[in-house]
Amino acid sequence: MSTSPTSLPGGTWTLGDLTVTRFGYGAMQLAGPGVMGPPADRDSALAVLREVAGLGITHIDTSDAYGPRVTNQLIREALHPYPETLHIVTKVGATRDAQGGWPPARRPEDVRRAVHENLESLGLEVLDLVNLRLGDAQGPQPGSLAEPFETLVELQRQGLIRHLGVSNATAEQVAEAQAIAPIVCVQNLYNLAYRQDDELIDELAQQGIAYVPFFPLGGFSPLQSSALSSVAARLEATPMSVALAWLLHRSPNILLIPGTSSVAHLRGNVAGASLSLSGDVLTELDKIGR
Repeated sequence: MSTSPTSLPGGTWTLGDLTVTRFGYGAMQLAGPGVMGPPADRDSALAVLREVAGLGITHIDTSDAYGPRVTNQLIREALHPYPETLHIVTKVGATRDAQGGWPPARRPEDVRRAVHENLESLGLEVLDLVNLRLGDAQGPQPGSLAEPFETLVELQRQGLIRHLGVSNATAEQVAEAQAIAPIVCVQNLYNLAYRQDDELIDELAQQGIAYVPFFPLGGFSPLQSSALSSVAARLEATPMSVALAWLLHRSPNILLIPGTSSVAHLRGNVAGASLSLSGDVLTELDKIGR
């Protein structure tokens, strides 16, 4: 099955000088349970990544903290040497502990080490886009990002990174980052039921900056809404399909990175996001997170 980028739902978006499909793929679920250790079925994980490329998806989101190092090694094994059109987005700013936690790792030496580890594990000389992960597992936390972000800017000047973004960030941190150097994306928790970033999304759209919702389907606590289920039943679609399609309708700068470890589920996500939603349906869905 081969699909051109233009036939993928949502078309394309430009991250700096990189054109990516708005429908991307998040690699986190390819690691083992709790995003720790290897996948139960390595061949299936590699098959998913090859299907991602086969479908024409040109935006893969990953991190060396996934596994740790597991998803990056799978991406390299499945897809290296990478097609020129494929852009891999990674993130730094957190590591993993023996309990599967995500302790912050944002000192300058942590950031430098993480960038070099991502380069090595992905088999790249330059990273297309690096997001600085802020906050913690509970969400964004206030505080200055200057020191770690300036370290990324320094690595960008050295030619190791093309573009920068921030993840799990407050609106104030987004503004602080922009005062230091240009960013091309913000990656935060957002979905049909969790709408805290509505104002930020609209501001970023006006600036031509991408917004990449993580957990577009609710993450570890999948979306559950009687209104969503009702709309999905009427459209003869799954709630997850409606939720993905709604995100693409929400704003042109929203890029999707739903994750899965199943080829069938990947194809289902692509088909689901292609769902056409009428104005009345969008109005009904908009009420869920209000």
